[in-house]
Parts: sequence; C-alpha cells; structure tokens
Amino acid sequence: MALRFLTRLILHRLISNFPPSPSYPYQKVRFFSRKCSTPFQFSSKFAEKSQYRERILLANLLQRYGFQPSHLHDFIGKNRFLLNYSLVDVEKSLGILLSFKLLQKSIVSILSSCPGVLELGFLKKWEIGFSQLGIDNVSPMLIQSVLEHSIRFNIEPIDVCRCLTGLKDLGFRDETVTKVIEGFPRVITMNSRDIERMVDFLKGIRLPWKEIDGICYSFPMVLGLGIEDRVKPLFTEFGSLGFSANEVRNEIIINPQILGLEVGELSRCLDLLKSLKCRVVVEEKILNKGALRAGFEVKLRVDCLCRHGMILREAFKVVYKEPRVILYDLEDIEKKIEFLKQKMGFSINCLVEVPEYLGVNFDKQIVLRYNVLEYLRSKGGLGCEVGLRGMIKPSRLRFFNLYVKPYPECEKIFGRFSRDNEVKAQRPVGLWKLFKPQSYPDTKEDLRNIKLHMESVG
Repeated sequence: MALRFLTRLILHRLISNFPPSPSYPYQKVRFFSRKCSTPFQFSSKFAEKSQYRERILLANLLQRYGFQPSHLHDFIGKNRFLLNYSLVDVEKSLGILLSFKLLQKSIVSILSSCPGVLELGFLKKWEIGFSQLGIDNVSPMLIQSVLEHSIRFNIEPIDVCRCLTGLKDLGFRDETVTKVIEGFPRVITMNSRDIERMVDFLKGIRLPWKEIDGICYSFPMVLGLGIEDRVKPLFTEFGSLGFSANEVRNEIIINPQILGLEVGELSRCLDLLKSLKCRVVVEEKILNKGALRAGFEVKLRVDCLCRHGMILREAFKVVYKEPRVILYDLEDIEKKIEFLKQKMGFSINCLVEVPEYLGVNFDKQIVLRYNVLEYLRSKGGLGCEVGLRGMIKPSRLRFFNLYVKPYPECEKIFGRFSRDNEVKAQRPVGLWKLFKPQSYPDTKEDLRNIKLHMESVG
C-alpha cells in the first residue's frame, strides 16, 4: 500500500509541473521557477546595467585627467547629474580645460568644488570670453578663479570685462588687476563705487599710489573690506593702543594683511605678549621690530593653528607656553604640523600638552628622534609606547642614552652623538697646563723659615 501511495504522489507531481498543452488554453500554467519576471523588472535591470556601464566609462575618463580612483566613487555618487551628460561632451569639456593651460591638479580642484563646469555650453562661452578680456597672457589661476565664481554666482564674461576696465581706469597695473581677480574674484560682483571708496580711504591715510597698488597686489581682499564697520574702527583701535599714524602706515606697507585684522584681535595678541614668561633673549628677538609687528606675528601663528583644527583659546595657550614659535617662519610651523598629523599620526590637540614640539628644530631633532623610535618599534625594541611627550621632552643626551646607546645600529640614524662623528675639542689638549702656576723648589732658607714659623705657632 505504501508503494501505491508513493507511485501516485510521483505521478501527481509530474503532471502538475508538466508544461501546458496548446489544446488547453485555459489551463493554469506553473513554471519551475516560483518567481515570475515581469517586463518592468526586465527594464529596470537593463537600466541599472546601463547606468553602471555609464559610471564605469565616466570614471575611466575622469581618471585619465587626474582624478584618484579612490575618490571617483564618492564624486560620481554625489554628482549623479553628470551621468546625463554625453561622454563625448564631457571629454570635449575636459579638453577645453586643458587648453586653458590648467594643471591636472587645478582641474580636479575645479571639478571637486564646481562639477557643473563640465557643461560644454558653459565652457564654450568662457572660451570665447577669455579671449576677449584684453589681457595678453591670461593666467591659469585667473581662469580657475573666474570659472569657480561664475558657476556659483552666474557671472557672464561681460561682467569680468567691465570689472577689468574699472580697475584699469583707477590706475592699477595689469599685473595688479590680474592678481586681484585671482585672489579676490568677488570683486567682479562688487559695485565700482565701493572700490573707489576704499582707494580714496587709502589715499586719505597718506599712502602714495605706488604703495596702494602694491597693497592691492599682495592683499587683494582689501578692496572688499567695509570702511565704516571694519577699517575705521580698526584704525581707532590702533590709536587707542598707542601706535602713531606713521608707525601704522609703515607696517601696512610692509604687511598689508594688517588691514584684515578684526577689531579686538590685536589687543588680545598684545596682552599675550605682555604676559610672556620667557628668556630675555627670546623676548628681545620677538619685540625687535616693534610691538605692532610682534602682535601681528602672534595673530598669524594663532590663525595657522586654528586652520589645522585647534580652537582659538587653545591656540593662544600654545603660543603662550612656547613663545619661540613666534620666531619661526610659518612655512616651518606648517611643515611641523603636517609631519605631526600625517607622518606621526597625532592629533593637533596634542600640542596643548606638548607645545615644545613647535619650538625645536625640525630636521635635527624631530625627524631624527622619530626615525629612531620607528626603527625600534619595528624591531620590537620599545618596551612601552612612547608618546609625543616622551619623544620631545628629554634632552639630546638623555634621549641618546635611553634609545640610541643600547642599540649600535641606531647611532647612524641618530647621528648626533654617534661614535663615527668625533666631537672636536673646543680648546687645544693640555691648555689647562698653561694656566697652572709655576712651582719653584724650596731652598734651605725657606725650609728654615717654615720650621721657625711652625714652632712659633705651636
């Protein structure tokens, strides 16, 4: 009976799963696959495959023009409208950008901030516009600034031509006009009357035109500063701090960026200088060129630390604890911070606890000590992890005795106290003998006098 039941079950399954006969059109159809594919699903899968292919082709094209493969996925994902552009048009747009003599790094920068620049009609319009500016050699930096500003604020080539004409009519040199648009493209959208007011103000503080032209060349943003709410209160602060008009004028000629100070910034920097506790030699070097210059140098260092992620209060604290940072060039400070973050893997906030890092020599101390510790870490020679404090705080001799002397192979890396580098004596050997008093032999009379003196004393 069990055999009969099993036979019926197998026959039932075979009949139910068998394809329908044409003679029975109304019979229900059952497929071997449980899921039924509709035309909509077929079209959506085809669209996804087509879009994926477009993404791959666009990524390959952008990679040829300088994009890093690791950044392409996020870039295309954030700017999916680029997939609607024809690849032929995109390649033509990239060719126009190259014809502007832009470096691949600049092209990547423009497209990262303003991907809409890839629109072919937009670039063709500016290709004609740049040729009509009346400038002999249009710099790539000017082209980059204008393109980025144009796509954001819908600027036309005629607006740039009008701005160039206005600046030249005021008397600025061609080099200065180019530099202004490169560094401060917002001047294109400014009212010409506001630019004239700033020029008149600079003339009013008795600056000759040559110096005004130089100030705008090195600090183009001065043309965008508000006179009533920014510049005049700043000059009032200069006077309240005891600086004469002549002193302020001379400093502006040397450092035009002083005009970009916020009201109150200089006062805080000068308060920090007054409260410094450092060696007299360091303090004299800081104040060597006047209090105004020193206060501005403090401001530059604080801004540098804030650009790298430090809050304002902590930046002032670092400069207060390590005044030598005021004497170092900004390039040297930037190099130390980049090495700290990129190479050593520390956070910028570590400088609050170890500000001495910014006050030591980069090549002779920071790099050498880091190389020694990295070598020992790779060989398992460090018993415990050495932080930034343990690397910077010890003196050179102590660091040598701790991490270099026990490992002879580290002496070539460190180099400072290496046995191969013999330290030359500062004075000739045996010089101390010349300062030793000359001794004379005692005579019989001297011995007799000494004997009589001792007997009288006894």
